[in-house]
Amino acid sequence: MHYLATLAGPEHDGPEPGSPEFDAEVARYAEFEQHAGAAIAGGAALYPADAAVTVRHADGAALVTDGPFTEQAEVVGGFYVLDCADLDEAIQLARRIPVAETDSIELRPVVTYFPHENPGADWWMALLWDRPDAVIVPDTPEWDAAVGEHKRFGNEYGAVLRGGAAVQPPTTATTLRVRDGELLLTDGPFPEYTEVVDGFYLFTAPDRAAATEIATRIPCGAKGHVEVRQIVDLGAWE
Repeated sequence: MHYLATLAGPEHDGPEPGSPEFDAEVARYAEFEQHAGAAIAGGAALYPADAAVTVRHADGAALVTDGPFTEQAEVVGGFYVLDCADLDEAIQLARRIPVAETDSIELRPVVTYFPHENPGADWWMALLWDRPDAVIVPDTPEWDAAVGEHKRFGNEYGAVLRGGAAVQPPTTATTLRVRDGELLLTDGPFPEYTEVVDGFYLFTAPDRAAATEIATRIPCGAKGHVEVRQIVDLGAWE
């Protein structure tokens, strides 16, 4: 079973690429990935949220603003998709992700997952956010209608799509932290967020403007929004 592990915490300045601190951080994640092996079904690191674009829809028009959703005190820094037998196995694996020692990880069962290859320099992520009370439950008429909208989007932009996922409602989420070696678990999504992750797309685009244009076409619901972030090409630092 697939689980989306969303890595989040306060926005802060990380080590500069090429610095010893950056190399040490990359090495810690490489060690985790070597340990996890085939259990890692996907994942990526994101550029800082100050370069994000937020897209909302109102009265049939797309409203585009620079930066992440302003009501969020914490931001998503990256993600993994874990292939585990059950939630307990996913928790034991996720606790070894380095960010768990300083920030938080949300685990959520995946409804539909479209695997991706290693991200490149022209890859972008569209995080789909929604109000908890507006999240659509799978296997309902509303879910089927939403799937139809996403299929239409996929038919239009299939040439640039590289992967994606839809997740179960936030009531299925587990948030974990590791402090002084102790695993701390909380039922539910990140408590700091007024909205919850509802899924994501990965796609290619030559620049921020083109990525934003694609994001305006992604269905996100009347209360939701799409957050567009560029993916870090870690292959450039190997």
